[in-house]
Amino acid sequence: MVYLDNMFAGLPRSPEVERMKQELLSGMEDKYLELKQQGRSENEAVGIVISEFGNIEELMAELGIQPEEAEETLPVLTEEEVQAYIEAKRSAGFWTGLGVWLSSIGIAFLILMNTLFESMGVSSDEGTVGIGSVLGISGMFILVAVAVGMFIYSGMKLGRFDYMEEEFKLPRSLLMSIQRSKASFALTYRVALITGVCLCILSPVFIFAGAYVNDTYAAYGVSALLAMAGTGVFLFVYYGNIQSSYTTLLEDQHLSEAKREEVRAVRAVEAVVWPLATAIFLFTGFVYQRWDINWAIFPIVGILSGSFSNVYHIMKNKKPS
Repeated sequence: MVYLDNMFAGLPRSPEVERMKQELLSGMEDKYLELKQQGRSENEAVGIVISEFGNIEELMAELGIQPEEAEETLPVLTEEEVQAYIEAKRSAGFWTGLGVWLSSIGIAFLILMNTLFESMGVSSDEGTVGIGSVLGISGMFILVAVAVGMFIYSGMKLGRFDYMEEEFKLPRSLLMSIQRSKASFALTYRVALITGVCLCILSPVFIFAGAYVNDTYAAYGVSALLAMAGTGVFLFVYYGNIQSSYTTLLEDQHLSEAKREEVRAVRAVEAVVWPLATAIFLFTGFVYQRWDINWAIFPIVGILSGSFSNVYHIMKNKKPS
């Protein structure tokens, strides 16, 4: 009877299960008595009964009975793991932000060199213009290559914390410590966010000021716009990564699987739309020479990217009519 109780310990307590348990007990007792009558020892009889009746998975499947799920044991993070994760996010944010800034500077350098040598070559041969393009493209590719290396390095630093995307627990004392750190960082994060927004909003001023003089200065204004906006994006990425580390530790541990899927979808979209926006910006600039208005691509994409999470959530929870 004790063995049978252990077998049914993980099953729900329902009339159907109790009935199956009593039937199985009756069958085991009958088999045990039969074996004893055949002259088997007690140990032999018990062993044979267990071997014949000890597996009830097939019977459970036939009856459609599911065992009660055992309480999931979540990993508990240590203080060392938490500090290493925060530091890795901070470092990754710095290198990623610097890579974005270098990419912007690379494009700005290309426009600057091309415009500078073109203006110098107004009364010179066409070879002067060619030199500016070669220098600009070479410098841009060098800076972009360095930026890509920084992106890869940042990803490698965070790769060992992939398990943080799953559920975990924090000790009470460590949880309180992280909450205090986040509260202390809140002012710094707000200042950085406001500064970055202001830099991005004010950056087109250089284009308007340059265009007021002539088209050549408008092109210089585009270079200044990219450098200034790149600085703003650096602030977003760097300080945003630090804020994200606190959010992951304090809030993401409680996310449901559906919410985690939503977060992964948003990140996947962002990984595509921003390079696409940059490609459109360069194409419309170099092919159609619309540096005066194509900068608006980035704030538009930013608004659309920010609203994607809400749209995804609405569509995901929309019931079919």
